[in-house]
Amino acid sequence: MLRYTLMRLGIFVGCLVVVWGLVYSGVAPRGLGDSNGMWVVMLALVVSAPISFVVLRKERDRASIQVVERVDRMKSNLEANRNQEDEAADAASGTTSGEVPSEAAGKVAGDVSGARSRTA
Repeated sequence: MLRYTLMRLGIFVGCLVVVWGLVYSGVAPRGLGDSNGMWVVMLALVVSAPISFVVLRKERDRASIQVVERVDRMKSNLEANRNQEDEAADAASGTTSGEVPSEAAGKVAGDVSGARSRTA
């Protein structure tokens, strides 16, 4: 990922130097008033974007694969931690996963029947 970023930055800096040279030599138009520096930067961005898109395609794909692998690894670690916490909570309450303690089941059933009698 760092390699792609540095390559993209290098292409931008190269375009910035070329655009700056073209503007100050009079080949490309100058900005209005004091906006010449901003004009050069914006023009360099517009020129470097399609160049980076085409030239860095393989590097962008490699960086994308690295990001996807990192996200998948983080998801699996998160799921493993979540399962570990569920097992610890189940062990502490004396139930297995998917099993509802009898007190909680009775309370839920009572709440549901109480709600039905109130609405009727």
